[in-house]
Amino acid sequence: MGIVIDGKALSARVKDEVKARAAEFERERGRKVGLAVVKVGDDPASAIYVRNKIRACEACGILSFSYCFDGGEKQSAVIELIDALNADKRVDGILVQLPLPKHIDEKAVLARISPAKDADGFHTVNAGNLFLGGDATGHIACTPRGIIELIKSTGEPICGKRAVVVGRSNIVGKPVAMLLLQNDATVTVCHSRTKDLKEITRTADILVAAVGKKHIITADMVKRGATVIDVGMNRDDSGLYGDVDFDGVKEIAGYITPVPGGVGPMTIAMLLANTVEGAFSRNE
Repeated sequence: MGIVIDGKALSARVKDEVKARAAEFERERGRKVGLAVVKVGDDPASAIYVRNKIRACEACGILSFSYCFDGGEKQSAVIELIDALNADKRVDGILVQLPLPKHIDEKAVLARISPAKDADGFHTVNAGNLFLGGDATGHIACTPRGIIELIKSTGEPICGKRAVVVGRSNIVGKPVAMLLLQNDATVTVCHSRTKDLKEITRTADILVAAVGKKHIITADMVKRGATVIDVGMNRDDSGLYGDVDFDGVKEIAGYITPVPGGVGPMTIAMLLANTVEGAFSRNE
């Protein structure tokens, strides 16, 4: 039976480090690190995520600024707020909670955030720096960064391993593939058009499932002893489920993340880490 990777415990350790760094920043600069969270619309899941992020800020000594627009707000109003936050010296990180209402251009809004304050790591400048690797700097997208930390927490090396990422989104699939490459894994990215998916996933020493489909990864698709990272958050009337059939796959995997309690807590921890790192990198 595979060992369950405890994302809650690992995120708690990261938050302890963030709290210490935030206190150091306050001593040096005479103010708290600040994170601005912008929510547009009344999506229930977004409201929960925003509330959790604000609570995490408070626990780590980070000042949070919360801005909520109703679903009918014009895009220009959101852009004006972001411009103001970019200029606000109290704000070190800006997060726009996704998804946005359909009448608002998500790419335009995210592009307006200063790359230096892009706590989520979604800006094209930060995405480009991730692609370049090496000496390129910038914020790394929170979920992919958390995934790498979860894998490293097992003590198993990434270097030389075969990694398969199922999903090619700009938020998770593509950036986590880049990070795995930077850690010297041999990476295959699969998607909805991939043929013979099972034959590919069965070769993976490291398998990352980021599709958004309940239990798309089953036990017969997993190599014995593999490290399996489940990014899925799928809700139905009976509860919350991952992309991985946890009960079946845990009998095959060497290590596996649960849903909930795996990747989710690490995403918030990495958001806070990005914010504090951004605060120290600015000279204001």
